[in-house]
Amino acid sequence: MNEDTLALLAEPDGALAPAAPARERLAALDVGSNSIRLLVAEYDAGAGLTIVDEVKDQPRLAQGVATTGHLDTAAMERAMAGLARMRVVCERRGVRRIAAVATSAVREASNGEDFVQRVRDELGIPLRIIDAETEAALSWRSVAHHFRMDGARTIVADIGGGSLELIGAVDGLVESTVSLPLGAVRLTETHLSRGKDIRREVASLRKHVRKVLRKGFPWREWTNPVFVGSGGTFTNLGRMSIGRRGLPVPDSIHGTNVPTGEVEQLLEWLCTRTAEQRRNVVGLNPERADIILAGLAVTAELLDLADARSVTVSAFGLREGLLLEMAGATTPAGNDPLRALREFVERCQGDRRHVEQVRYLALQLYDQLGEVLGCTPEERALLEAAALLHDVGQLVSYRRHHKHSYQLIMHADRLPLSPRDRAIVALASRYHRKSGPKKKHEEFGEMETADQAIVRRISSLLRVADGLDRGHTAVVESLQSELTDDRLTIKVGPRLSNADLSLELWGGARKSDVLAKLLGRDVEVA
Repeated sequence: MNEDTLALLAEPDGALAPAAPARERLAALDVGSNSIRLLVAEYDAGAGLTIVDEVKDQPRLAQGVATTGHLDTAAMERAMAGLARMRVVCERRGVRRIAAVATSAVREASNGEDFVQRVRDELGIPLRIIDAETEAALSWRSVAHHFRMDGARTIVADIGGGSLELIGAVDGLVESTVSLPLGAVRLTETHLSRGKDIRREVASLRKHVRKVLRKGFPWREWTNPVFVGSGGTFTNLGRMSIGRRGLPVPDSIHGTNVPTGEVEQLLEWLCTRTAEQRRNVVGLNPERADIILAGLAVTAELLDLADARSVTVSAFGLREGLLLEMAGATTPAGNDPLRALREFVERCQGDRRHVEQVRYLALQLYDQLGEVLGCTPEERALLEAAALLHDVGQLVSYRRHHKHSYQLIMHADRLPLSPRDRAIVALASRYHRKSGPKKKHEEFGEMETADQAIVRRISSLLRVADGLDRGHTAVVESLQSELTDDRLTIKVGPRLSNADLSLELWGGARKSDVLAKLLGRDVEVA
């Protein structure tokens, strides 16, 4: 344990905080240039991070730093008040260790060290300033934990209030990191606060950003990468992208994919809005209405220089990286693309053997029947996700657990699924038992027709696979499908030659109704 980690948090009178639960409770505090964020969590090697609480404040410490070189007094007072509240949250939540870091604004300010010492002395929070390289490494750690990175060239961009961190990785291994003075607050103050025509100001800003980016990163080596965006600019971009389609903005925006062309369109449209009008844009945090233009200008130039087709939004960043570091978690190199899904099953206390068996059987059915059903290649991954997650609702209760699964999947905060894919997987899981998809069901009826068809197809396979492990004993080894003009026969092979498969055969046949309807054939499980 280093000096910047509190072993125990004390109450104001010196007494120890409430006893920690069985799993150690940790807290990570990110004192950024625009926002201050606290994340309280527990960590388990199987279940990953379980979020207990989070608090956000927006004192905008970077205000004025680009022009004056020091932290503004009022901004520091706002930050101190927010940090005091966060300390109380840590005490009440039984946090045993806390790590707190300050980034660009505090790092660059002439009075940054004085501010850090004041936080330590007055609040007992072990705040420390980290350099740009460490900041980038923590952001990368978080992204690598939540996304598959093997077999691809990846750029991760984290746009803060004061700086932009860029990380380039190949096959999950970091090859290039750079920090550039292209934060949203900084650029807004230096380029967009002059009261002139906003479109001309943004055009001028983009020229400046492009010049800095060209000099600061070896773009020729990073053409057409997988592009991941972390930070408030990107999460707000993802929310606006969904909101402008007239869709309800989900709680979790993690994994949302926004095409490059849409970024340009959004930026162009926002330039026609006044600051007050931007505050009312669906999906945009009103507190970011003044700095979103600068953030999107940087995003647009990044995507253009990288020749990236789209940006994938990561809802996790430095705080999660800090927690993983505190917990001693290993950083996966993308070896398990289903890691986040399996961690969620563990957090929901799921039967891992059963869901892995259902996944195994469902994929066999897909490989044999997918083409006949008209499945697209993407549906295999969606079926795989639904197979792993279909029973998470049993955390609430067995009865109606299919409906509970839908709710838990829709509101889970760390699943690597876009909002569209999340809805498909959640509904397929909801239909793994009881009735099949029906348009009178509100969530299904509101889907686009093409997505309804996907839910029907993958739920039809999931239902049979789940029935074929009715006893949760994984006794089925192989499936062989035989299709004739009027019948589908699924021949079931046992894992052990003397295994009794009567329960599994009954379960598979009983849940073959949706599949039979789609095929227009009787289904026999033998």
